[in-house]
Amino acid sequence: MKEVKKRTTQQKPTKEIDSIVKNSQLRPTRQEAEEAVRTLIRWAGDNPEREGLLETPKRVTKAYAEFFAGYQENPEQILSRTFDEVEGYDEIVLLRDIRFESHCEHHLVPIIGKAHIAYLPATKVVGISKLARLVDAFAKRLQIQEKLTVQIAQTLQQALKPKGVAVVIESDHACMTTRGVHKPGVKMITSRMMGVFKTDLEKRKEFYTLAGISGS
Repeated sequence: MKEVKKRTTQQKPTKEIDSIVKNSQLRPTRQEAEEAVRTLIRWAGDNPEREGLLETPKRVTKAYAEFFAGYQENPEQILSRTFDEVEGYDEIVLLRDIRFESHCEHHLVPIIGKAHIAYLPATKVVGISKLARLVDAFAKRLQIQEKLTVQIAQTLQQALKPKGVAVVIESDHACMTTRGVHKPGVKMITSRMMGVFKTDLEKRKEFYTLAGISGS
């Protein structure tokens, strides 16, 4: 009876853990993925057995593993190591022009852009490379830019609990340039302001100026 009681009082997995486990269980094998690529090649009108396409399924699955490596990352863990010894530093910390590559979840085509991230420390800071890794952790997934912007800002806010967070993303979407309306040169810009960057207009202007964002 004691053993049964002990098992029933264990903490239940979170919904996020449940989702990760479920997705890993449903994940096809590499062989199944390669066969799916062959099917798409045939659907496009070509022959996956011809010489130039024989190795394409392997190359595509290998590329997908790189394109979508963010699913294997834990964004919260990336920001888990912070530093308190900042000698009272209380001004904006900003990393700008963080290049990223993502893929549109509607058409599976590239989104190429750059992110500008800033926060106003309260008690702790994080290594700057971690900010770049945070961007990639979310960007290397099937995405829409609006969600990507919010995910980066909210994760940074939760991890550091700073006085404010500002995120601006500028990008080109291949779903706009290579299909559909075919409008090259169009940039999509999204932003997420939290804390003082949302309530203090001067701090927001300072962020835009430091980030080199025109029209601020």
